[in-house]
Amino acid sequence: MTNKIEIAANSALLVIDVQKGFDDAAFWGPRNNPAAEANIAELMDAWQESGRPLVLVQHASRPGGALAPDLPGYALKDFVAERAEQAALHVVKSVNSSFYGTPDLADWLTAQGIGQLVVAGIQTNMCVETTARMAGNLGYDVLVPLDATHTFDLAAGPGPDAPRLTADQLATATAVNLQGGGFARIVTTAQLVEEVRVRADA
Repeated sequence: MTNKIEIAANSALLVIDVQKGFDDAAFWGPRNNPAAEANIAELMDAWQESGRPLVLVQHASRPGGALAPDLPGYALKDFVAERAEQAALHVVKSVNSSFYGTPDLADWLTAQGIGQLVVAGIQTNMCVETTARMAGNLGYDVLVPLDATHTFDLAAGPGPDAPRLTADQLATATAVNLQGGGFARIVTTAQLVEEVRVRADA
């Protein structure tokens, strides 16, 4: 984990798929990091206070999916919805990468002259990791506060012999993939908030 981070004045915070459908434990199974929502809220508040841009990303599942637009699970969690007016952009997507949505995220970032992204939300190893990987490939400076994400236990297939990883194991793999692979730097919410507020007070 890096100790020294610098937050650009126009660094964009991407809050990905923080939707009510992920609260269905019977559907998703065990999750990790119960502090994720509080950390995401803290980041959103710090970004708003510092005047940096917030981007909300919302997943629209295909019909029958837990996050389908016609189901209650599509809605943003209350703490995100309460802060939604802060958002400079609201992207809707139906795949893992936030760069394949509407409006076009890359076009907006280019128009705003934004080169640094902070990527948080749900799920750590799915839409967060995919978005961070693609952002790294596109040349953005990417920071991922792992403690402002969460995921769920996952098996490779049905049956007792299918390989399975816990949510914590998957989060660790994401951290290794992103930082070890050079896609992003893994940081903490506290590091980001401290840096944002120190620079605001300077």
